[in-house]
Parts: sequence; C-alpha cells; structure tokens
Amino acid sequence: MKAMILAAGLGRRLRPLTDDRPKALVEIAGRTLLEITLSRLRAYGICEVIINVHHFADMILEYLKTHDNFGMRIEISREEVLLDTGGGLKKTAWFFLEDSKRLEEPFILHNVDVISTIDLDRMVQFHTEKQALATLAVKKREASRYLLFDEQLQLCGRRSGRDQIREFVRSSPPVQELGFSGIHVISPRLLAMMVEEGVFSIITSYLRLAAHGEKILAFRADECYWRDLGRLDNVLQAAQDLKEKIW
Repeated sequence: MKAMILAAGLGRRLRPLTDDRPKALVEIAGRTLLEITLSRLRAYGICEVIINVHHFADMILEYLKTHDNFGMRIEISREEVLLDTGGGLKKTAWFFLEDSKRLEEPFILHNVDVISTIDLDRMVQFHTEKQALATLAVKKREASRYLLFDEQLQLCGRRSGRDQIREFVRSSPPVQELGFSGIHVISPRLLAMMVEEGVFSIITSYLRLAAHGEKILAFRADECYWRDLGRLDNVLQAAQDLKEKIW
C-alpha cells in the first residue's frame, strides 16, 4: 500500500516556528511532524510514500537524506506554486498508477500537520467493504468548517465560510455536521475523475463527484485522539498530551 503526505504548506499559523523551517520539520518532543507521520504509516506496513514540498523544500530533502529516508521508498513532488490538496494529489497521480497490478489498491492521503490514533487498517477495511471512491476520517467536534453527511455516511455538502451557510450537492436531510481530520483513503480510480486543473482543493472534487452519486464516505473516529497541529498552541498541547501518554 502507498501513501502521500501533504507537506507543502507555508505553515503561517505556526510562526515563528516556520520562519526558518517547513512545518514538516517542526518538532514535538524531539521528533519532527514528518518523522511522526512516516513512522505512523510504516507501523501500518506502508513503505512507499510520496511527499509534496514547497516551503523550505531543500531542508526536507536534506533531512530525508540524513535519515536514509527512514528505511522507506520516498519520492518527492516539488511544487513551484502551491497547488492545494487537489492539485497536489493530481500532480502525483503517476506514483499511484505506475504499477498496473496495483490499480485496485487504495492509498492513504495524510496531512503532515495532524496527529491521531485513528486505526488506518480499520479505515481501509471500511473503505474496501463499502466499495467507496474515497473515505474521509471525521469526528464530531467543533470546527471552523464542516462536511455534511447523510444517514448512510455519504457526503452531501459542507458548511464553511464567514456566513456558515450550508451548501448541499445532494438533497438528503437530515444530515450530520462532522469535522474532517485530514486523513483520506482513496481508490486510484479517483485520479482520472479529477477534472479540475491547477490549484484546487480535493474537497471541490469530492463534492462534485458526490453530486453525481459517487461514494464519498465518512469514517467516524470519534473515540480516537486527534489534533490539528497547524497552530502553535496545538503543537504545545500535543507535546503535553504526549507527556501524559494520551497518544
């Protein structure tokens, strides 16, 4: 099984930590976010990973070289212009399509700035059993934006922006408003369906495909530890949580 780590962002909310390094190399208890993510993927038997880079890209390459790629096959996707999640994944499609014998094998898409105890094996099993196009790890939590899912856990809209108005792509009330956790399981056939070009969010693709009846499903991970490390206070809290052995 393969994975992609999204690590190209500028990490503005993590300043001053990201004034002289990419957010992937921000540390928690002496370990970088990139090492933590790679170790987590490796613990689930994933040894082939592609990482998109932009901000202080050469520092990430040197870091991986120094650590002998942590014993994994690691490819790099350089983004001269930030492509967002959808554009970033689309640029790396070759990595997931290079082996014709593995075109049915799902892959993981994982933000570098999230930490969780979500069981990736269970998530992949759920994805496979439901024959989903994409499966998104979600939690019932407070968030600045929400994805909307129906009673069958199928994506049907979102609520975001300053006015927080619900936007539906499928009519299916009642709905559940859930916070997305930045971890996806994706079937490679999605890659050919991403007709958007240039810079775009993968959520844009998901909503369009859901509107056409494709299975974009929620994987509920309410009982799991999860923290977004995109903000400085959350990094400090994650370090404290680790000290208390919460994750």
